[in-house]
Amino acid sequence: MAMRLALATFGLLTLELAVIRWMSSQIRIFAYLNNLVLIAAFLGMGLGVAAGRKRPKLFHALFPALLIFSAIVGTASETPIGSITFPDLSIYLWGSEAAIQFGSFAASMSVLLGLFWLIVGIFFFAGTAVGHYFARGATLTSYSLDLAGSLAGVLGFALVTSFGVGPAVWLGVGGLPLLLLSRRVLSVGCMMGVLAFGAYSGRDALFSPYNRIEVTELPEGGLQVEVNRDFHQFVHDLSDARVASEADSAEQARFGFYQDAYGVPYTLAPNRGSALIVGAGTGNDAAAALRGGFGSVTAVDIDPVILDIGVRMHPEQPYSDPAVQRVVNDGRAFLEQYEGPAFDVVSFGLVDSHAMFSSMSSLRLENYLYSREGLRAAWENVAEDGLLVVTFSIFGGEWISDRMYWTLAAATERLPIMVHHGMNVSRTFVVARNPEVVDFGRVAPFPLLVPRGDPEDVFVTTDDWPFLYLRPGEVPWGYITLLLSVLATTFFAVGKVFGKASIGARFDAPLFFMGAAFLLLETRGVTVLSLLFGSTWTVNVAVFAGILATALAANLWVARTRPAHLLPWFVPLFLALAVLWLMPVGALNEFSLLTRGVLGGVLIGLPVGFAGVIVSMLLDRSVDSAAALGSNLLGAVLGGCLEYLSMSTGLRALVLLAAVLYAAAMYAWIRRTHGSESPAPSQLTPSPPS
Repeated sequence: MAMRLALATFGLLTLELAVIRWMSSQIRIFAYLNNLVLIAAFLGMGLGVAAGRKRPKLFHALFPALLIFSAIVGTASETPIGSITFPDLSIYLWGSEAAIQFGSFAASMSVLLGLFWLIVGIFFFAGTAVGHYFARGATLTSYSLDLAGSLAGVLGFALVTSFGVGPAVWLGVGGLPLLLLSRRVLSVGCMMGVLAFGAYSGRDALFSPYNRIEVTELPEGGLQVEVNRDFHQFVHDLSDARVASEADSAEQARFGFYQDAYGVPYTLAPNRGSALIVGAGTGNDAAAALRGGFGSVTAVDIDPVILDIGVRMHPEQPYSDPAVQRVVNDGRAFLEQYEGPAFDVVSFGLVDSHAMFSSMSSLRLENYLYSREGLRAAWENVAEDGLLVVTFSIFGGEWISDRMYWTLAAATERLPIMVHHGMNVSRTFVVARNPEVVDFGRVAPFPLLVPRGDPEDVFVTTDDWPFLYLRPGEVPWGYITLLLSVLATTFFAVGKVFGKASIGARFDAPLFFMGAAFLLLETRGVTVLSLLFGSTWTVNVAVFAGILATALAANLWVARTRPAHLLPWFVPLFLALAVLWLMPVGALNEFSLLTRGVLGGVLIGLPVGFAGVIVSMLLDRSVDSAAALGSNLLGAVLGGCLEYLSMSTGLRALVLLAAVLYAAAMYAWIRRTHGSESPAPSQLTPSPPS
């Protein structure tokens, strides 16, 4: 039973990660809606774990449901589902958003909710195995096995994806352990179909820890790189010889324009010693810096596969030049951790990830790079007489240009110069340490613009509110409709699984609120440590693994010591939350890497540890352990929905919201016990077997 429970939780966690990753690489809109898939997975798991004690045979329906899901997702690129838009203009999704019109709104919502409930069904069936085995053992022992299996799942999936394998392997790592628990002919046949659809969807693609990547040749020469079914960048040969050799005058002018646009940061620079390129991609910016005569170029990009494409395929071979140093890292992390000499030019090269920061957050990979503090970190690495240059697409409208302009002004305390060239619908924002030595006549073909909005009318991005792509003045009706639909249908489903008297013996309200708060705390933990170490996949894995390990350690301690009183543990929990809320995270970047690691770990670890102790004690006192664990997982659904509030309140407020939810859990526990402690676990009368 112990091995089966660990196997079930390992498979459940890895399958969850596989589905999130696959959805974001196959259906374009889900590259920006990872959190929705996570909510669906938690909802399904919570219901399944609660139902598993009485209906374990439902588990075998997992594989037919997974096959149906795989057929839809695996062929999404050949159907309208792959390119559906989200009917909400409040958040700029690089063209994946659309205005609200009744017909398209209803169609999009139907597809999104249909996929949502299909995912819920998959994890409902998978969760029944966990609920079945969980209820058959001692509660805290089962919970330890659950956490250990989940921890192994996080580490195992991270290890597998680090090798650049595709969806068939992801689904195999998640599905095959669960198949060992079914071993029916139908289950085996369905799993073979799942793997086939996974392999079909991953054909002709490369996979990095962040993206599905496809490279295609262009008819006029050069390459095009797509990530997650969306255009990402071109690979151009803009060498002087290539431009001069173009026989057609129009084509020569076009490539000459590209050459001039890429060259703006390096043409303007009064000194040509060293350049830092953040978001170096396949190498167009590095090639431009070399053409501009720079003696040293540091090229930073978070995606190792995209950098490798530049090494292998860029026609100018800039990464083969000994003057260029490639660095695989998050741009913000590099800027905060760099301790070498300042650069004559720090250039941001069209950093637009088309990928999310984490499955638990509505942030994107580059959000912290473009915050006021992120741009200030870049400015601090600019040498005397040097330049900070940000090239950014304004396809979303003038509002995003104004936000970039005034955020740069707030970060540097200087007014940028806005060079409008329009390449890839973008502008280049230039801030000079010493404007008097910069000759803007060198970019005379391009007009210099001023922002349309005043600074008091523009909400600049910060580390607490890094939502660069949130349109001003728009009500997010699409998100509101979607989340309300999720919550309404969730309420209905909970009633069906737990019974009409949901807030009763089976549904555990204290654990429900603990689960909701814990997800917010986990989200905040990811953002805090990413600010300290970068938004890389390794940081994400370390955070999730660390949180699971802390919860496991807390559970083992509770199992060994059996603390008698639960309520006193809320006191250090609230104190730890207060420290987390009061501490300005960015201040830790002033310390060494080791010191910030220790302090950041303590900052996140303490509230997680105290919350873990409380959750284990609540589970130990539950009458129906499987239903109690299911209630805890269902709480994450509420937490996932509440996370979207950070777009309005800021990320720091998530700590206060978590504190309110923990207070609700404490109140629910007090009300259940009528103001007195419940009996010790050993005094509880076990429920009769079903």
